[in-house]
Amino acid sequence: MATAARIDWSDVEDAARQLAGNWQDFDCFCWFRSRELDAPGDWCIVYSSGRDAGLLAQSNHAEITKRLAPFMEGDDPPVVPETHSHWANGYIEGFSIRVFESDGSITPAFEEWCRIQDDLDGYPLLDESDLSERELEATLLNYGHEMWRHNNLPNGWEAEVYSWFSDHGLDRYIESRDDQGGWADEEAILEALRDLGLIPTVIVDNLEP
Repeated sequence: MATAARIDWSDVEDAARQLAGNWQDFDCFCWFRSRELDAPGDWCIVYSSGRDAGLLAQSNHAEITKRLAPFMEGDDPPVVPETHSHWANGYIEGFSIRVFESDGSITPAFEEWCRIQDDLDGYPLLDESDLSERELEATLLNYGHEMWRHNNLPNGWEAEVYSWFSDHGLDRYIESRDDQGGWADEEAILEALRDLGLIPTVIVDNLEP
């Protein structure tokens, strides 16, 4: 969201004035749902994730969705999930949020959005345990991608290798890189697998008499 850096989220009234109808200023954008609303200018559109989002953004988006979920219920909810796409840039995910009630008061849904953004201004992560789980899952997937040529490994070997790296102080193979999870090269993984007894310690090929 282009204006996020200029907004004091603790000042809900000012944030409301800045964001209400913000979608009308988006370049090359058409919000078809606006035709269904009585006062589309009282709504804002905000984004929190997208096609190229890293693990941190994915985690925060999941927590934001959870915190906004109570406002997505009913026949006329003040929060609606949005996914918008562009042929060149892929898709982005976020929400349309009713900023003002018909009497001009600020909706509780928008107040919650401001609380979320104020929390993120103080610390850029909403749920540490969720991010940790995502990093672990991504790391195990990365190990699997690195070992794509080895199709005879036992089920669950990725988690055992992860634990082996951790036990041996090889944090460089388990720490998240570029917000995409940990990674280890093939030889490092093979060393762990051999020590764990998951593959033969010595592999002899093409022995000549």
